[in-house]
Amino acid sequence: MEDLLTPVSQTYRKSHQQDELLEVSKSSGPAPAAKAEFQGSSPEEALEALKSQPSYDTLLSTLKYLQKGLQGKHAFDIRKPSPQGAQIVHVLVTEIVPNYWTVLRDASTGQSKGDVDVLISCLQNITGINAVLAYLRALLKEAKSDPKSLKDSHLGFNLSFILELLSKLIHDDDDMKRIWSSICSLGSQAQIRPMRQELISLFTSGKIVSLSAEAEDLCRQTGQLKDDIWLSNTKLYIDWLGRNVVQCVRSAANEDDFKLCAEISARAMRLGNPENFINTLATDLLLRDVEGQVAFDKLLGFSPPLEQRKILGLILKLLSDKYLSSVDGSSPTKETIIISAVAGALRVVVGDDETRKDHLLSWSTSGTGAGIGEGCGIRRAAVAVFSEDRESMTAILEKSLSQFGDQLYIRHAPLLQQEAHAQVLLLSAGYVHRLAPIKLTILLRSSTYLNAVSNRIAASQIRARFLGMVVGEALSGLVHGKETKLDFKMDEMDTEEARWYKSLVQISDKPGPLDPLRELVTLPKPVNAPKAAKPLKAAAQRPAKLPAQSGFIIEEVEDDEEGEDPDLVPYAKPDSDAEDSDEDATLVNRDKPKAPVYIRDLIAYFRDTENYDKQKLALTTAPTLIRRKASYGTEVSSHAEELATLLVGLQDKYELEDFDNLRLQGMIAVVVAQPKKMGPWFAKTFFDGDYSLSQRASVLITLGLSGRELAGFETSEYASTAQFPSKALPAKVEKHYIASSSSNRLESSAASLKPLPPNALDSLAQSLSQTFLAPLAAEAADAATGPDALKLSSFTSRLKSQSPHPVKGKAKPRVRAIPNTTASLIASSFFFPLTSRFQAAMHSLSATTRGILFQPYLLTLYLKTLAILLHAAGPSTLALPQMTAEFWDLLLGVRGQCVGDLSVTQAVLFGLVALLDVNEGDMRGLCERHGREIVESSEWVNAVFSNTRGGDVGGEGGGEENEVKMLAAGVLIRLREAVDKYQAVLMGDLIGFT
Repeated sequence: MEDLLTPVSQTYRKSHQQDELLEVSKSSGPAPAAKAEFQGSSPEEALEALKSQPSYDTLLSTLKYLQKGLQGKHAFDIRKPSPQGAQIVHVLVTEIVPNYWTVLRDASTGQSKGDVDVLISCLQNITGINAVLAYLRALLKEAKSDPKSLKDSHLGFNLSFILELLSKLIHDDDDMKRIWSSICSLGSQAQIRPMRQELISLFTSGKIVSLSAEAEDLCRQTGQLKDDIWLSNTKLYIDWLGRNVVQCVRSAANEDDFKLCAEISARAMRLGNPENFINTLATDLLLRDVEGQVAFDKLLGFSPPLEQRKILGLILKLLSDKYLSSVDGSSPTKETIIISAVAGALRVVVGDDETRKDHLLSWSTSGTGAGIGEGCGIRRAAVAVFSEDRESMTAILEKSLSQFGDQLYIRHAPLLQQEAHAQVLLLSAGYVHRLAPIKLTILLRSSTYLNAVSNRIAASQIRARFLGMVVGEALSGLVHGKETKLDFKMDEMDTEEARWYKSLVQISDKPGPLDPLRELVTLPKPVNAPKAAKPLKAAAQRPAKLPAQSGFIIEEVEDDEEGEDPDLVPYAKPDSDAEDSDEDATLVNRDKPKAPVYIRDLIAYFRDTENYDKQKLALTTAPTLIRRKASYGTEVSSHAEELATLLVGLQDKYELEDFDNLRLQGMIAVVVAQPKKMGPWFAKTFFDGDYSLSQRASVLITLGLSGRELAGFETSEYASTAQFPSKALPAKVEKHYIASSSSNRLESSAASLKPLPPNALDSLAQSLSQTFLAPLAAEAADAATGPDALKLSSFTSRLKSQSPHPVKGKAKPRVRAIPNTTASLIASSFFFPLTSRFQAAMHSLSATTRGILFQPYLLTLYLKTLAILLHAAGPSTLALPQMTAEFWDLLLGVRGQCVGDLSVTQAVLFGLVALLDVNEGDMRGLCERHGREIVESSEWVNAVFSNTRGGDVGGEGGGEENEVKMLAAGVLIRLREAVDKYQAVLMGDLIGFT
């Protein structure tokens, strides 16, 4: 065995090494002291020092060495792209910040104040911010890979540190200017060009907001975040970006600077909330001083034409909402000054650039411009910009008059759009009459004017005829004398509205100074670190306490049959309060707020979002208090918009019971109290407000239910409790003194109505659909049982109906004719603002607006709301032809959204049901006016009926498809009945009908 082992080598140990492993360790000498400060003079040494886990003093001295390079005290500048600079930035972000951030932040309070600023100054450049975003993206990826262990790992701390660092890097209003200056100091265009593109991409790509929002959400899950991160709020970020652009524009020294600002502005408006961005530019540049106006004009000059058009449209909307919303004719002198100032602002924006002039001229005459739904003030200001330009003013008049008389425009344009263009036409006619009277005289003798007035008078819509007569008389009064001028001698021409339209030709505004606008606007203070309000934890829901009812008891009436009145609520016991059961008496809140009795107190309660009791009291008191104060004084009318704004944006912070219903009832109370004012306001809020889908849906539900309540189809449970105390006895006592009336007086139908739930629009749509389909189903069942002549019931019913002496029975109560005063209100304040603004939004340049409106749920609710409002207006409304035309065009325009979505298809069919139901008494007129729509709708409904599954097994199992198919069948039957009955009228439109 030993022969198999061959020694390779032999080693002999020395005797003094035998017990080396067993020796007792000896104390070593003192360790060499670490260097207190960084003594290097090169970036390589600085990098080595940062990598070797430096002490705080070494770290601070290294950072100060890098900071000296920023100040030009040595050759190495970390802001300039270089391999050493990139490595140092990477180490600072991935190693120094996670390990030293807390120390740096806490040490920046006493004598070491500013230590964290040294680190920030080294990273406040393109390379540093990109490194922070890259590390943040890596941390998010790691957190998503193992979300369960997120709370136990270091990721939550690192994410919070990086978010805090990023919010300090992007902090001031001149950050972008500072970064751009460092880029320009590179000198070489080969280096400046890629860094310029990187700068634009960094701040306008949206990655800062998206990564910050995602990281903030993860930090909240781990509980590592104390305050909100403002970078995750798109609005605050856009405001910061706008202030930085303002600083860059003010300090721009050459064309490259203006081109950079113009490109950043164009891309920033695509991030969302372009109104906020333009508001910042207009406030800090256009309205601040003369130098700002010059800089704003240069900024527009370097923008592409399409962006100039977009900016001009946003400025027009901003000026209208911010300065001209209160222009109502109450104080003409003050309003004229404001309008002249707005015209002066627009004159600065337009300048001498022909492209911008064409954009403003196109806005005044285009189908989607002229400020549809806005007041007349913005149109006066826009036209006043051309008050001294005869050619442009003549072009506005000719285009407006040609469009005004177009037959297709008269039939299909929304009513608010026609009114806006009529105002522009009258305003421009007055200016042309003063600038070139002979031009207006020639125009009134042309066929364009004669055809416009003739087509308007021949229109079926009453409002279209009214506008035609107003324009005809106003223009004729400028050119012709009193004896020869056009006079229709109609009562409508003597109304206050007609006189106001005619007075537009006498208005002469001039662009004026911008000082009135500067006085109205409150210039915002520079905000270094915008932060949202810190959310508090939702308080525990408290049980509702029955209010103790007090009053003087005069007499107690015994009634053995009925027993006690259930409306009488007994006093609550003193120990019934849930808070009194708390063991610690010091925790019981004895200082509870009282219910508000004035609208201003109600608004103060709503604004106090940190007080649970005030929020609950305001929400429960609002419906009753608003209705009670509606007819007494001006409290509600003066604060209606403020109340509505608070209610629409109210959040369920404390998870209150029945929050959605109470909030909805408060909004309905505001609309019912001031329908003429708040109906258009809610319609504008739905399209222009910055709200979520659920908040926009609540606005639609409010309009639909309040319209039905105004029309008498619904009563609110708060209507009876909103009455002021009177001397009337309680019902139980009153019956002993007042005998019941034996007359056949018709009782009000509203007394028997029940309040509807907040989601009542779907229930209303289903109820109206069943009402529409019930006669068709009865006729089908009747036809299936045989000929009418063989039916005893039909025969006897015909005898009863044909008999000159009907069977005597209970006398039918006489119904007194009541004028339908609410129909015109629903049409003008609810229906037309919704349809007109939808048509304008469909042609909007903002893709976000179109995306929100065509969201299936919101589009379905919108169509159902319009159908319910049309039904509430009823067949007796004078504006029914115009309402029918606009709604039918809108329904046919959204057919493309029905593909693959049964809910939108059902909403469109329900809209057709409402149209046919309301116009049932005038089907011949409907065929005469809307022959093309009837034929087109018949073809589309037939295709829907053929391509929809459902109803195969006795109507079972189809679900929503069954409902769609039944609605399609009902609409198709009605349309074909109209086609068969009025074939002669429709003969010109029946070509291609199958």
